[in-house]
Amino acid sequence: MSSIQMVDLQSQYTKIKTEIDGAIQEVIDQTGFINGPQVKKFAAELSEYTGASFVIPCANGTDALQIAMMALDFKKGQEVIVPAFTYVATVEVIALLGLKPIFIDVDPDTFQLDINQLEEIISPNTVGIVPVHLYGQCSEMESILSIAKKHGLKVIEDTAQAIGSKYSFSNGKSAQAGTMGDIGTTSFFPSKNLGCFGDGGAIFTNDATLAEKIQTIANHGQKQKYIHETIGVNSRLDTLQASILSVKLKYLDTYSEARQKVAASYDEAFGDVPQIQTPKRVLNSTHVFHQYTLKVKDSLRDNLKQYLQALGIPSMVYYPIPVHLQKAYQQFDYAEGDFPISERLCEEVISLPIHTEMKEEDQAYIIQSVLKFFKDGK
Repeated sequence: MSSIQMVDLQSQYTKIKTEIDGAIQEVIDQTGFINGPQVKKFAAELSEYTGASFVIPCANGTDALQIAMMALDFKKGQEVIVPAFTYVATVEVIALLGLKPIFIDVDPDTFQLDINQLEEIISPNTVGIVPVHLYGQCSEMESILSIAKKHGLKVIEDTAQAIGSKYSFSNGKSAQAGTMGDIGTTSFFPSKNLGCFGDGGAIFTNDATLAEKIQTIANHGQKQKYIHETIGVNSRLDTLQASILSVKLKYLDTYSEARQKVAASYDEAFGDVPQIQTPKRVLNSTHVFHQYTLKVKDSLRDNLKQYLQALGIPSMVYYPIPVHLQKAYQQFDYAEGDFPISERLCEEVISLPIHTEMKEEDQAYIIQSVLKFFKDGK
């Protein structure tokens, strides 16, 4: 048996090698390495795919979040609501801009922002909400958007793990992750469902004025070269990465289907194991399974991880420490016990290998190993 990977990028590349190599060679031949035509081409293709009116590529997903908040004119000291159970980048940019993160706990089953707690933490100083579409499915966007509208708040969707996921509203309409709030952001880190061969990101909006502002900020605050209207940053998607993403975007739905097939096999295998809980689906959202994340009960998570590692099976814990307990964020005066669900999840969650090129024999081995662990009472 070959080495099992959390994400098998080599096999994925091999399948589309001719297309990828041709796209890269085209950029080299044209030598348009910065803001070449492939960047605009990819932005147009992603706009068509997602349904977002405007797509502004940028250097990475963290930049996308920062630029979004800059474009919305959030001021120092204002509050932005963000889940305590998320990757640090979501909170990092809030702190870097001098804003105050107001943490909220998550649903224990879906891992998404707990909408039942949302209104009670809104204050006169709150300006925004950042729902994180964690692990591959959408947050409860209908409720979030309704509450945001009621209180005059902006909504920035962190879609780094859920590109391609679709959310259905009660009126029958549906929309892609990242296209429902004021601004959506995503990352093209190589292991993402739509990943490039380095760093990359994008920002989505349906507002033409916001789109122009975002584009200006991302380009040193200039619309015209050497004429700077506002303070901006330097954040752009490399032409080479855009050319790769154009190829891979054609396969994104196929990639999602492959991940969903792997997830379904895991679900079936683990559904009757009392010590673990398989991923619960948000009722109104599809799941594209950036991660397949189990909850392990009875304090067995770390033992399971070590057991799998000894058998050559990788796994990951996303995330081992909630953001409000990280040393870097102690300045915001949160303490252990403030967000009990997030804190407990950090002790229970474990993500198993899932990717577009998963071999049936590899998954069977993973399943058999997990089942044996619980059967033997490790």
